[in-house]
Amino acid sequence: MKIAFIGTGVMGAPMAAHLARAGHHVTVYNRTRAKAEATGLAVADTPAEAARDADAVVTCVGNDADLAGVTLGDAGAFAAMRDDAVFIDHTTVSADIARKLAAARSLCVDAPVSGGQAGAEKGQLSIMCGASEAAFVRARPVMEAYAARIVHVGAAGAGQQTKMVNQICIAGVLQGLSEAVRFAQASALDLNKVFEAISGGAAQSWQMVNRWPTMTTDEFNFGFAIDWMRKDLGLALDEAKRNGSTLPVTALVDQFYAEVQKMGGGRQDTSALVRRLPR
Repeated sequence: MKIAFIGTGVMGAPMAAHLARAGHHVTVYNRTRAKAEATGLAVADTPAEAARDADAVVTCVGNDADLAGVTLGDAGAFAAMRDDAVFIDHTTVSADIARKLAAARSLCVDAPVSGGQAGAEKGQLSIMCGASEAAFVRARPVMEAYAARIVHVGAAGAGQQTKMVNQICIAGVLQGLSEAVRFAQASALDLNKVFEAISGGAAQSWQMVNRWPTMTTDEFNFGFAIDWMRKDLGLALDEAKRNGSTLPVTALVDQFYAEVQKMGGGRQDTSALVRRLPR
């Protein structure tokens, strides 16, 4: 297929590379042109130029405003897309803008991802999709190039709401894991032995398996940044106001992350949550 990929940051660049390796003809656009050129793929000057004549247009940008700019702006992709082209958005944004874009294009999928930079690089992302059945069927062959799991969770906006569920779960797990690490350290336990003992039982989680070793050695300069996590938790808290749900732990952990930001940890991995707890 001829595919336009808009947004070649730490997530988008490896995803675009997987598409090219799968044999697709990929044209990329990024507002910082050097990042687009670094992919080694064909580079467009505008989102519209990238999208023209494409079979699929994929976006992975920063937030609602960025997404609106590359799709609905004067040089946005939607104005140039063929009617039969499918649009796939991997940005984590509000359910509102996902529904707005779906109203503008019938073949539109809100498809936020989980798995982080490592998942993107390995082509092992989990993707939660909100779309019509027709749009999902058109989008799936594109996403298979970089995904280990693709689930159609519901109509437009449902993908974004599911990503909010994902981030709510992660926030609570990381707070518990942070407290556990500090408790084990205060108890002068052998941290490797503790990990061996508990990581195969009911306490086991992806965060434990992948972050316990680095949390105990104060390594945080990798992974999913706290700045982005706070954006995501803010989306979840805003959505909770609309649907009437109560998220007390999520709200508390969001404020804990604000403390880590003030400590200079905004670009560190979300596991840096442990930094606010004294040893």
